[in-house]
Order: sequence, then structure tokens, then C-alpha cells
Amino acid sequence: MINIESTDYLKEELKKIEAWEKGQKDLWFWEKIGRLPFMLLDKLTPKFIQDKIGLAIDELGNYIQNGGQYLIKEENILKKFAPQDSSEDEIRLDFLEQVPISKMDEVAEEIKNSRTKIATVQGATTGIGGLFTLAVDIPVLLGLSLKVLQEISICYGYDPNEKSERIFIVKCLQFTSSDIVGKKAILEDLSSFNQGNLNNQMISQLQGWREVVTTYRDSFGWKKLFQMIPIAGMIFGAFINRSSIGDVAEAGKMLYRKRRILARLNQIESLQE
Repeated sequence: MINIESTDYLKEELKKIEAWEKGQKDLWFWEKIGRLPFMLLDKLTPKFIQDKIGLAIDELGNYIQNGGQYLIKEENILKKFAPQDSSEDEIRLDFLEQVPISKMDEVAEEIKNSRTKIATVQGATTGIGGLFTLAVDIPVLLGLSLKVLQEISICYGYDPNEKSERIFIVKCLQFTSSDIVGKKAILEDLSSFNQGNLNNQMISQLQGWREVVTTYRDSFGWKKLFQMIPIAGMIFGAFINRSSIGDVAEAGKMLYRKRRILARLNQIESLQE
């Protein structure tokens, strides 16, 4: 491997990520309030809409197992790293081993900005119809979240076609919607990835993936109440979806960046032995 960054640089960047992790706070009050709107929605929403939401969320189980309809094509992301004197066909995922982390950050940030714009438009669109379009918005927002996390994983050289990476992605999604205790537990879980220890314990933890989806849905539920108002919901839907995808993308970028930095530090140490 080419020594792209110095050990001192990598360690300094790692400290910044760890500071970000410690800064992930949670307001217990809003965590509790956030669950109330969906208790109301369950009573107000017609059964056929509830069934539609349930079917869409069930599809996320397929994502963990085989990617389902949410898998993306890595070529669309890899071509962003193509040197000017190289054809797109020559770019493979392992090529990123030779790419500076600063370039990975640049592409990941570009993707984050692009996806938040898409989420803004989508939120405004589904906000027009109030309650009925809100029922569609939640599974669509989950799909956008999975897509941006997969794209970011590729930016840092990890393949979402692998089941272990899809588990990591769902853990990233869970991280954004957890309280401070949950975030701490998830960071401990993800340390097994950083250490290259992909064991059965991590996989068994995700057998309860429905809880991940429910937590994610409820975490911004109190905000979504405003989106139930027809027409005015456009404004709230645009803002809420933009901030939601922005948070997911930021978490994915930081957590994947940490993995890549640790991997390079380990490789440098191996070369020095």
C-alpha cells in the first residue's frame, strides 16, 4: 500500500472524529415526546394506509439479507474518483486504497449535499397532501437514507454488496435516531468492525431490525405532525427531510471515515514491523 497520509495526520483526524462522537447529545424530553405523534397517527390513519406503510417497511428486512430494491450501482460513485487520464472501466473499489482520505471526504460531502437537495424536494412534494402523503413519505425517506449511506460507504472503499456492510449501514441509521445511551452502545458495537472482528453477535443483534425502523420513524415524529397540514406541510416536509438526510449522511461520513483512518493506521503499523 502507498503511504498516502502520515501517521500524525491520521491520528489527528481520528481525534476529530472521536470528539464528534462525544458531542452527539440527545434531549430526553424530545425523545419521549417524539413517540407521541405516531401513537396518534396509528389512531387517525386509515387501515389501508397503515398496511401500505407496513409492507414498505417489511422490504427493509430484504435489504439486510440481500440488498433488495435498495442496492445501488457502485460504478456511479467510483467514476467520481477516476483520474483524468483513466477510463471509467479501470476504476475498481480497491483503487480507493490509493486515494487520499481528503479526496474521499470531498466526494462524500458532494453526495451529502446532492442527497439533501433531493430529500428537500421529496419532502415538499409529500407535504402537499398532509396525512395521506405523509404515509408514503416515511418509507421513501428510509430508502433515501439507505441509498446515501451506501454511496458514502463506497466513497471510503467499502462494498455495500457485502452483507457485513449492510449491517454496518443499518447500524449507522440506528445511530442517528438513538438517544445518548443508544449511541454509546452502537459505537461499542461498531468497534468490532474497526477491529476487523465481524462476528455472529453483530448479526444476531440486527435480527430485531424492525426496532431500528421504528426508532428511526419515531425520532422525528413530533416534527412530522406539522407535515400533516395540507399545503403548509410542504414547508415543514422540505425542512424535516433535508435535516434528516443531512444527519444520516453526516453520521455515515464520520463513522466510515473512522474505519478508513483506523485501517490505514493498522497498515502503516504492519509495514513498520
